[in-house]
Amino acid sequence: MTVESVRPEAGPAPELREPPFAGGGIPLLGHGWKLVRDPLAYMARLRDHGDVVRLRLGPKTVYAVTAPHLTGALALSPDYIIAGPLWESLEGLLGEHGVATANGPVHRRQRRTIQPAFRLDAIPAYGPIMEEEAHALTERWRSGETVDCSSESFRTAVRIAARCLLRGDFMDERAERLGVALATVFRGMYRRMVVPAGPLYRLPLPANRAFNRALADLHLLVDEIVAERRASGQKPDDLLTALLEAEDENGEPIGEQEIHDQVVAILTPGSETVASTIMWLLQVLTDHPEQADKVCAEVESVTGGRPVAFEDVRKLSHTNNVVVEAMRLRPAVWILTRRAVRDTDLGGYRIPAGADIVYSPYAIQRDARSYARNLEFDPDRWLPERAEEVPKYAMSPFSVGNRKCPSDHFSMAQLTLITAAVASAYRFEHAEGSDGTTRVGITLRPHRLRLRPLPR
Repeated sequence: MTVESVRPEAGPAPELREPPFAGGGIPLLGHGWKLVRDPLAYMARLRDHGDVVRLRLGPKTVYAVTAPHLTGALALSPDYIIAGPLWESLEGLLGEHGVATANGPVHRRQRRTIQPAFRLDAIPAYGPIMEEEAHALTERWRSGETVDCSSESFRTAVRIAARCLLRGDFMDERAERLGVALATVFRGMYRRMVVPAGPLYRLPLPANRAFNRALADLHLLVDEIVAERRASGQKPDDLLTALLEAEDENGEPIGEQEIHDQVVAILTPGSETVASTIMWLLQVLTDHPEQADKVCAEVESVTGGRPVAFEDVRKLSHTNNVVVEAMRLRPAVWILTRRAVRDTDLGGYRIPAGADIVYSPYAIQRDARSYARNLEFDPDRWLPERAEEVPKYAMSPFSVGNRKCPSDHFSMAQLTLITAAVASAYRFEHAEGSDGTTRVGITLRPHRLRLRPLPR
């Protein structure tokens, strides 16, 4: 609800409060230095200062929203659009024409183009590909040999996305290129978000040169994919064909840049978040062997010993809950931003027009005010009788409203199937050099997860 939209007959509007400033800012950098040093802990503590708190990131004042009911209101209200520090930092990757960054009528038209590929009734058609890639993952591994979980997770996520949605012959070399480039790009984008020192990022420093090379390789990869499809003359029933045949608001074919940006949005943020979640799930199966045993037993009870299949996913309730709980504690997307388009009232606080808003699903989903034993890994908290205890919007891994991730069912199906396949084939232990601590960038993932699979 906007300040201007309060009707006179409702009585005088209550006076809106100014959100408090968080302490600990320093000249020039403001609170950005804390977001660089220990961002997860810092965001998790902000609710102690209020439901809405002001931060300074360089010269900007940013409003941090910390309460789940207000993050829900933020996501659902037309008074806030996709914009702010996160999206500015992603602009070099996602462009201005992709569904992730567009607003208003363009966003609605783009969602209509891509939505058919992610309808619930469309997901079973991808089942054979998901099965093949999930089992290929386990078949590549050898008992006792060290697995680089970052490389393997990216390879699987990219191949599933490409084979299901782009119907191309995308070999491992491209997945490797994408994984290496994304690691560099997302790390650089996070720095640009929390420390907005624009001119410094144009200097020919090693980190800046590496960032620019990685970003260029990502865009080159997308150009290769689109060019190959055009040259083939083929029109399979997939998302890329839909983009190549899509029309804008005037009935004209959409531009090349929009096609490029849409493919980037399919291959990069989606693959990054799914791959990061696969890594966390592998760590969960390693650090919580009792949960791995439960997943294995559930798969055995459903399949009777045959290889797990896509058609089994709906019956794997505990496996699904393991996936959800992993996403609660280690959400790939841990920080989001919005921008107010007019003066607004958010929970009794005044948010001025043009203000940038930031909130953290990581902090929201670990808050002791919403979860009993909030830091404990407990998949049973998602049993129907217990899930009702979780406050509304305290768990929204795919967001809500018109910005809800269109691939939520697609992602959950592949994550559940992969978890079932690897847990029923192996138990795991950490290999030498493994570092499962959290690496913070635009997304969260383990620093260097190296595991040793052992046969069951």
